[in-house]
Amino acid sequence: MVSEDSLLLPSTTHETIYDRFSPDQKRWIVFIVSFAGLLPMFVSATFVPSIPQIAKDLGSTHAVVSLTVSLSILASAVGALVWAAYSSFYGRRWMYLWGVPFLCIGSCGVAMAASLKSLLFWRFVQTFGCSGGIPLGAGVIGDIYKLEERGTAIGVFFGASLFGFAVAPFLGGAAAQYWSWRNLHYSLAAWGLLELLLVYLSFPETSHPGTLGIDKLKRRRWIHITWVNPLSSLWLLRSPNLFAVMLASTLVLITDYVLLVPLAYTIGVRYGIANEAIIGACFLPNGLGNFIGAPIAGRLSDVVIRRWQEKRKGVWFPEDRLRATWIGGLVMVPLSVGASGLITTYVGGPVGLWLNLLCLYTNGMGVDFVFNPIGSYNVDVVRSRSAEATAASAAIRSLILSAATALVIPSIERIGVAWTDIIAAVLAIIGQGIIFLTIRYGDRMRASVDVGFSTTENNS
Repeated sequence: MVSEDSLLLPSTTHETIYDRFSPDQKRWIVFIVSFAGLLPMFVSATFVPSIPQIAKDLGSTHAVVSLTVSLSILASAVGALVWAAYSSFYGRRWMYLWGVPFLCIGSCGVAMAASLKSLLFWRFVQTFGCSGGIPLGAGVIGDIYKLEERGTAIGVFFGASLFGFAVAPFLGGAAAQYWSWRNLHYSLAAWGLLELLLVYLSFPETSHPGTLGIDKLKRRRWIHITWVNPLSSLWLLRSPNLFAVMLASTLVLITDYVLLVPLAYTIGVRYGIANEAIIGACFLPNGLGNFIGAPIAGRLSDVVIRRWQEKRKGVWFPEDRLRATWIGGLVMVPLSVGASGLITTYVGGPVGLWLNLLCLYTNGMGVDFVFNPIGSYNVDVVRSRSAEATAASAAIRSLILSAATALVIPSIERIGVAWTDIIAAVLAIIGQGIIFLTIRYGDRMRASVDVGFSTTENNS
């Protein structure tokens, strides 16, 4: 068992494992995984604006076609667990090469769907194939960057991915309004083929030599197929630390969904916006906040880690990275979502619209200031299983968010936009309270349940 003290010992040896790739190679690798991380966001977020057109083409109703959204959440959770678990055995590169073809085939299947049953089936395949983008990308960055550099790289990665979440509805709405939802999914298949080509030609295996499960086999066949339990990743969340930060990040991310999911019913109705493409454009400030905020938050978390190490004379305390969440979790997120609800309710005209767009931008930045340090923290504390930890957190977070999202519009109809947004702001503050407790008692929490935590010697 890894003791509490062993986590906090200063490093005595220089880890050269992170010098395998040059800075330029590392930047290229981050570009490729960020490109792959965009895919699940686009697959998810471009679909919703197309639902009315899909329902019309398939002779179904909006409510029935909307079942594909719930199915996509399930496929995303299952796929993330599968690709992450197998990446610890076969390697990151192989999981990209195996996963992306599912996306390409599924996208073509969705584009050619002639019935609801075929749409549901191919939508599951499509989402399953691309769902490894986030956990695999986090694992890759943990493989190639040192502790003090990791936050900045994670910031770039998450920034690109979350930017896609905000841009995709605009593109999906524009496609639904002016193009074809079928052509949109053919385009996603083409994107997948480009990603597959990039990975095959220029993406190396980043896992540390000798750490993969297949490397430890004494005998193996030329084609060696092994069963890896994808649900084993969920067992990592028995750690109070990992469960706490997963819950905190979920409570903060709920504010994003509270603002964005009902946008057509809140900002759209309040300010008389009916065009789907213009509604989609209202998502852009949030995406811009994500894109700008994530690299800043990542660099800030690296600065915080270095400064606290200096204060402790080289001793590494993993929870120090979480101190970078304060400005986002206590100020930017709760104030932006609460203010948006009040502005939508009481401020009309162009002034109200512009103030709401400012709130969306601020919320995008604020969520990153919480989400990014937590993502880096997950990689820090279980670096050898970072993809699995990220996937487990994402899977449970997806299930919670799907339930919370289903309550947003009914809540707005029952108690109004202002109170719904204020409740979301309170939840975000509760999440920050959980982070405070994790910072304060992190050492005791790690000592209570050991899930193979990293030490300074294997994580510097």
